Amino acid sequence: MTATASTAAASAATAAASTTTAARTAPQAPAGGPLPVLGRDVRVPLVTGGETTYAALDYAASAPALQRVWDDVAAYAPYYGSVHRGAGHLSQLSTDLFENSRETVARFLGCRPEDEVVFTRSTTDSLNLLACALPAGAHVYVFETEHHAALLPWHRRAGVTVTYLDAPRSPQQAVTTLADALAAAPKGAGPALVCVTGASNVTGEIWPVRELAATAHAHGARIVLDAAQLAPHHPVDVAELDVDWVAFSGHKLYAPFGSGVLAGRADWLREAEPYLAGGGASRTVTRRPDGGVAVEWHTSEARHEAGSPNVIGVHAIASACRALTEAGFDTLVARERTLVARVREGLAGIPGVRVLGLFGPDTPRVGVLSFTVEGWQSSHFAAALSAEYGIGVRDGLFCAHPLVRTLLGSEPQAPGECGAEESGAAGGTLHAVRVSFGAGTPDEHVERFLRAVRELVTEGARWSYRTQEGRCVPVTAA
Repeated sequence: MTATASTAAASAATAAASTTTAARTAPQAPAGGPLPVLGRDVRVPLVTGGETTYAALDYAASAPALQRVWDDVAAYAPYYGSVHRGAGHLSQLSTDLFENSRETVARFLGCRPEDEVVFTRSTTDSLNLLACALPAGAHVYVFETEHHAALLPWHRRAGVTVTYLDAPRSPQQAVTTLADALAAAPKGAGPALVCVTGASNVTGEIWPVRELAATAHAHGARIVLDAAQLAPHHPVDVAELDVDWVAFSGHKLYAPFGSGVLAGRADWLREAEPYLAGGGASRTVTRRPDGGVAVEWHTSEARHEAGSPNVIGVHAIASACRALTEAGFDTLVARERTLVARVREGLAGIPGVRVLGLFGPDTPRVGVLSFTVEGWQSSHFAAALSAEYGIGVRDGLFCAHPLVRTLLGSEPQAPGECGAEESGAAGGTLHAVRVSFGAGTPDEHVERFLRAVRELVTEGARWSYRTQEGRCVPVTAA
């Protein structure tokens, strides 16, 4: 494609994707207010009669899509075409849109000029990709407090040693624990990689990423940041934090369609075997005289993006990056801090409620808090919040079993019959309830949540519940 044609295609793709006022039907959020998201007006039935507007307070699992993102995707959809493979006009538009999205994500993350942005399916996919790219003899250091996506991929790589670090009880202890572990490595050991979260998916506590990166580099190790919970709530700057890689998911960044990102240093990725073998990853394939095939793989991001790319998902991520940047992270962070403070204050005033944390009450948090309620099963409590108040939260162990086990102070057990009073070491609870929120959360949802928790604790559930397939559900008439 000529330079003129490429420029025209890029301009058309940009126009089709995001700029028309007519395509953007959502009102702009008032200064300091929530950003418009899909589902903000959805009504759900209550078991006690009537219905209410749904309060989505499970952002840590999947955040609702920004209306802006949905409108951008809808504006592009008629122009959808194959990526990197077609000579047709729509294919060229989609290819330009895909690559422009890569540049948008790189700017959003503050990537260095030499960094690569690889599109994946999720944070889990990104960290498994990096695990497959580890050099032989690598040693990985990871805290037991990580989400399973960051805790589990490394030991599956043959020849890689994994050291699991105990849960620290302060940010400084996290830095000291890592420094001691790295210092204890034998001289002449292979490459080392540290994996750390930016913000806990259980407690919401923000980790000392910059200090951990400095510690890793001082000992010759590299570091990958799991930003799945940090990026939607707080700016992430790869160069400023001095991390080697960052991974995050679109579905937590207000973007649907199952895409993720691994961004950072190129050398290990370019030297590794492709994550998936297939079209797009291969530059040339020829038959060998012995009947086999010889493959020359790409050395760019395409090396690990085999198959037809998820251009819709990638465009959604880029749209979310633009939307959050334009809204201003300073404004978003300030409002979320207010919501976090309100939730913590409200829960602290309810008897029998214990908010979980590693680092202490003064540690900054994103909009994620987990808690236990004395005498309640987490599944029962979450079911009552949903059925009686129209509030969606999550309960259980949050794909971070070692961390929740540490926070509860005991080995979690499977709950018994729904509604039966629990016994255990953590104030009479076995699992936990998690409430999470973000840029699209109205103040009313937070106030309704706190009112509901207080009423359930002081007055009890107004409905009967039973166990069905391991979960509590409302009892319905025969």
